[in-house]
Amino acid sequence: MTRLHLSAALIAFTLPFTAAAEPAFLQTEKHAVKIETIAKGLSHPWGLAFLPDGRLLVTERDGQLRYVAAGKLSAPISGLPALAVGGQGGLLDVILDKDFASNQKIYLSYSEPGTNDTNSTAVMQATLSGDSLKETKVIFSQQPKYNSKYHFGGRLVQEANGNLFVTLGDRGSRREDVQPLTTDIGKVVRITSTGEPVSDNPFVAQADAKKEIWSFGHRNVQGATLDSSGRLWTHEHGPQGGDEINITKAGLNYGWPLITYGEEYGGGVIGKTAAAGLEQPLHYWVPSIAPSGMSFYQSALFSGWQQNLLVGSLKFGQLVRLEIKDDKVSHEERIRIGSRIRDVKVHPDGSVYLLTDEDNGSILRITPMK
Repeated sequence: MTRLHLSAALIAFTLPFTAAAEPAFLQTEKHAVKIETIAKGLSHPWGLAFLPDGRLLVTERDGQLRYVAAGKLSAPISGLPALAVGGQGGLLDVILDKDFASNQKIYLSYSEPGTNDTNSTAVMQATLSGDSLKETKVIFSQQPKYNSKYHFGGRLVQEANGNLFVTLGDRGSRREDVQPLTTDIGKVVRITSTGEPVSDNPFVAQADAKKEIWSFGHRNVQGATLDSSGRLWTHEHGPQGGDEINITKAGLNYGWPLITYGEEYGGGVIGKTAAAGLEQPLHYWVPSIAPSGMSFYQSALFSGWQQNLLVGSLKFGQLVRLEIKDDKVSHEERIRIGSRIRDVKVHPDGSVYLLTDEDNGSILRITPMK
């Protein structure tokens, strides 16, 4: 697959945005847009979901799940599991079950504590009932657990048939466990809504492999979304440079740590940039943008963004818009927001919502100017 390397020279504009000057009006390549702050006062918000009644459901990394309505934050919802909060760990993603309107089920990813200060990424299913979670069940727990505060992955995506993709990291210092299929380290896994490996996963018939594995050779996947045909797209953090986007297919090896376009922090070669049997990225960034949440834009509200991939940037405080043609990135625009972007979600009405990863984090809403 052809590789495309776009540098910071393609930044479209760098107009500053601060919460004090609201709303902000920016001219992007395709649209003049308005950026409004929907809510403030969140502690490192991580995941966002839209409830059918118009409220928002948002996670805070240090351990709160809240409703947001009319700009106000609810008290924390009770019933969360024990969390290993620290570093990059804590409460992570939240999604609604595809049948939420009838079953009130949600899924949460989080860092789950083990023994002797170990932890790993886990997923819980729960029934959302008023101000509490009921019928809670841990449906996945990454194995093995390590004493680490880094690289939890944690994005959740549900297929139309109800199966779940869960993205997982290499835990920051366990590169040797990424390639073997005997661990959940550095993998994307695919499970049913109750936690069993899906019966047509690629390694279910391999005796020495974990049955839940969908793909492997990942470093730290923190963005995942489905395209209009239902294919899984992910992005992952490289080390120093080499963040990459992939169409993440069953059974394929995405190369970490054998191949990468990044280098060791402070300099130093890691493996190669290519090798037989290892997938090349669809797109990569050098220098790193520290990508976060990611969504395909498939609504009519922003007519110029149709089928574009929207990616948050933690490092540069940007919303990155990628135009896709024939499964390749044909153009990149960087829209300067001015705060670390943790999640990107498209509302049913077509507006784009962002979470800012800060002590006093915000929910931002982007709409086109009329």
